[in-house]
Amino acid sequence: MFEVQNQPLPLEPYNLFASDAVLGAAVEREGAGWAKGELSALGATLGRPDTVRLGFDANKFTPQLRTLDRYGHRLDEVEFHPAWHDLLTLALKAGLHSSPWADPKPGAHVARAAGTYMLGQIESGVYCPIAMTYGSVPTLRHAPAIAAEWLPRIFSRDYDRAFCPAKLKTSALLGMGMTENQGGSDLRTNSTRAEPAGNGIFHLHGHKWFMSAPMCDAFLVLAQSPKGLSCFLMPRWTPDGERNAIEILRLKDKLGNRSNASSEVEFHGAYAQLVGEEGRGIPTIIEMGSHTRLDCCIGSSGLMRQAVVQAVHHARHRAAFQKKLIDQPLMTNVLADLALESEAATVLTMRLARAYDEDDEGAQVIRRVVTPAAKFWICKRTPFATYEAMEVLGGSGYIEESIMPRLYREAPVNSIWEGSGNIMCLDVLRAIERTPNAVDVLHHELGDGDDARLKASTNQLDRRLAARDRNDESQARALVRELVLALQGALLTKHAPAAVADAFCASRLGGEGGSAFGLLPRGVDFRAIAARAVPQN
Repeated sequence: MFEVQNQPLPLEPYNLFASDAVLGAAVEREGAGWAKGELSALGATLGRPDTVRLGFDANKFTPQLRTLDRYGHRLDEVEFHPAWHDLLTLALKAGLHSSPWADPKPGAHVARAAGTYMLGQIESGVYCPIAMTYGSVPTLRHAPAIAAEWLPRIFSRDYDRAFCPAKLKTSALLGMGMTENQGGSDLRTNSTRAEPAGNGIFHLHGHKWFMSAPMCDAFLVLAQSPKGLSCFLMPRWTPDGERNAIEILRLKDKLGNRSNASSEVEFHGAYAQLVGEEGRGIPTIIEMGSHTRLDCCIGSSGLMRQAVVQAVHHARHRAAFQKKLIDQPLMTNVLADLALESEAATVLTMRLARAYDEDDEGAQVIRRVVTPAAKFWICKRTPFATYEAMEVLGGSGYIEESIMPRLYREAPVNSIWEGSGNIMCLDVLRAIERTPNAVDVLHHELGDGDDARLKASTNQLDRRLAARDRNDESQARALVRELVLALQGALLTKHAPAAVADAFCASRLGGEGGSAFGLLPRGVDFRAIAARAVPQN
C-alpha cells in the first residue's frame, strides 16, 4: 500500500495566543497584560481540532434563505449550520462582541482586539455580527432610552440563537444596513424614506443593497426623514411581537465570507426608532464606522497571521532537494518577508486598538487619522500575503481541504467593507486637514529614532504632508502608504528585535512598500525572522 511521506501533519492542536510571540508582546505593551490568561485560554480553544473543523463546516454548509412557508406566508429567515451557532457561542462567551463597553478598563479594547484577531484566523464569517455589535454601542448611546433597553442584552455573554422578539431573549446582536445600489459609499444619496409616526417612531420604505447578518436582532440603518438623512434602530420584531416589515429578497453569492449571510432587503413600512438628532444620521453613526474600521484592521491582520503560520509550518516539515523548505535560502527569504508583513500589521493594529482605550488629544488624532490609513494599507496587503503563503504550500494549499483557499477568498473583503481604499485615503486627507494638531501628533508618534532610513522616510512624509501635497487627492494613496509604512517602521524599530526592524526598514521604507515577497536584500537575517513566526507551543 502506498505510504504518504514528506507531508506535514495539520497544525492542530495549537494555542493561537501562546504560540504568537508578536501578539503576546503587543498585548503586554499596549496595556492588556492582565488579559493574557483569558487570551491564552481562548487561543487554546480556538486551536483545538474540533474548533478548527467548525470553521470548515460553516463555510461548506452555507446559509439558506427561507422566504416563505409552504402556505405562502412570509418567513424571511436564514438557516445556519450548527457550526455557525457554535462559533458565535464561543465568541460571545469570550466577550468579543461587547466586553470593552460592558467592563471598561485600561486595555479593554486591546484585549478584545487580540481575541478577535484569533477568532478571525479560525473563521471570519462570524466576525461580521461580532464587529457590528461591538461598533453599535457608541451609536446607541446617542439615544439613552434605546440604550437602556438594548445594552443589557448586548452585554450578555449568553448567545441566544432564537428568532423571536429581543425582549424574550437573553442576548442580542446588531447589524447595520447603509449601502444602497444607487450610491454605495455615497451615503447622502440614500433613497430609503422614513415617515414619522410620533414619539421618535418612524416607518421605513425602501431597500438596502447589502445588509449583512440579517438574522441579527436589530439593525442600525440610514434613511431620509423630513429633516434629512437620519439614523434609526430597526428591530426584526415590532414591540407588539409581530415580524417587522423587512423582506429579504436574496442572499448574496459572495467570493468569500461565505459562512456569513449577506442579504439584499426591502422595507415596507418597517418599524424603526430614531437614534440621535434627526437629520444628523452620518455624524450619529460615524463612531460605529470608526470601530468597525478598526475591526477591518484586526481581521486582515489575523488573516495574514494565519496564512504565515500555515506557510511556515508547511516549510518546516516539507523537504525538497535534500533540505527542509524553510532551510532553502530563497524560501527563507519569502517566509521572512511574509513574517515581516504580518508583524508590521499586527503591531500597528494593536497600537491603534490602544487609542480606543484612551481619550486624550493624541488618542483622538490616532483614531481619526490612523484608523482609515491602517485599514487602507493593511487590508490592501492581505490578499498578496495570503496568495504568497498559499504558493508556499503548492498544490496542497490550492485544494479546499486546506484553509488556504478560504483565507485567500476572505482576504479582499475588509478592503471593501466599511469604505473601499479611495474612501479611506480621502478620509485621511480630510482628517489631517480638520483635526487640530494632527501633524504634530503624528510626528510625536513617529518619534526621532536613530535609523537613517526611518528618518529619510519621515522627511519624505513631511514633504507630502505639506499643504499643497495633502490637498492633492490624486496623491492620497501615496501619502497614506508612506504614513503607514513610517508608523510601522517606527513601531518595529522601538519594539521588535533588531533583525526584524532592520529588514523592514531596508525593504519597505523609501521603496514601493513590498511590491512582492521574497525580495529582502542581502545582509538581512532571514532565518531569525522566519523562526520568529514559527508557532511555538
